[in-house]
Amino acid sequence: MSESTLVAETGRRTGSRATGRLRAAGKIPGVLYGHGITPVPLAVDRRELRHALSGPAGVNAVVRLQVGGDTHPTVVKDLQRHPVRRTVTHIDFIVVRMDEEITVDVPIVLEGEAKRLLADNGVIEQALTTLAVLTTPADIPPQITIDITNLTVGDIVRVGDLVLPAGVTSELDPDTAVLIAAGSAELEEEAVEAVEGEGEGEEAGAAEGGADASE
Repeated sequence: MSESTLVAETGRRTGSRATGRLRAAGKIPGVLYGHGITPVPLAVDRRELRHALSGPAGVNAVVRLQVGGDTHPTVVKDLQRHPVRRTVTHIDFIVVRMDEEITVDVPIVLEGEAKRLLADNGVIEQALTTLAVLTTPADIPPQITIDITNLTVGDIVRVGDLVLPAGVTSELDPDTAVLIAAGSAELEEEAVEAVEGEGEGEEAGAAEGGADASE
């Protein structure tokens, strides 16, 4: 289990101007809620937050958030970023119980080299980059790993094929595709079909437009 401690400042002012000044001072506005706690507006230091989430679990780390005289076990529920700079602009912490299951998104990581697939000019289409799992905060895995070494054209890895750690489950349909090993010919065929479909749509639109003009 990856766990860290972070001190939060309370009593922050709300509003765009106050929030802008807060960010300029190296602070990130946020909210703490969960388990009957009245939502608490707060702020955390940007550098300290980066350090707290820099462990193996990343944003899924259990953060011991110190708020006033209390310390709460929390996880990041929502993390908003600037659309261009990608810096964190707002963060939500939710209070958790260490023996209670929660749903979190865990990154899916591919390892190995699919030499046979590459030899056949195939490519990997990754449908899911994260997996929603149900587990206790103590058992949140840092990542779900898929070995792609033996993939060949036509292979499909589904949710039901994933090897999850003990105490970790997923409520997604086991038949949901995680990644597909596609051949280049299949991709070209899909591209041609897409172009032809667009052409047919344009022709149909032109025909309808002509009919409307004549009426």
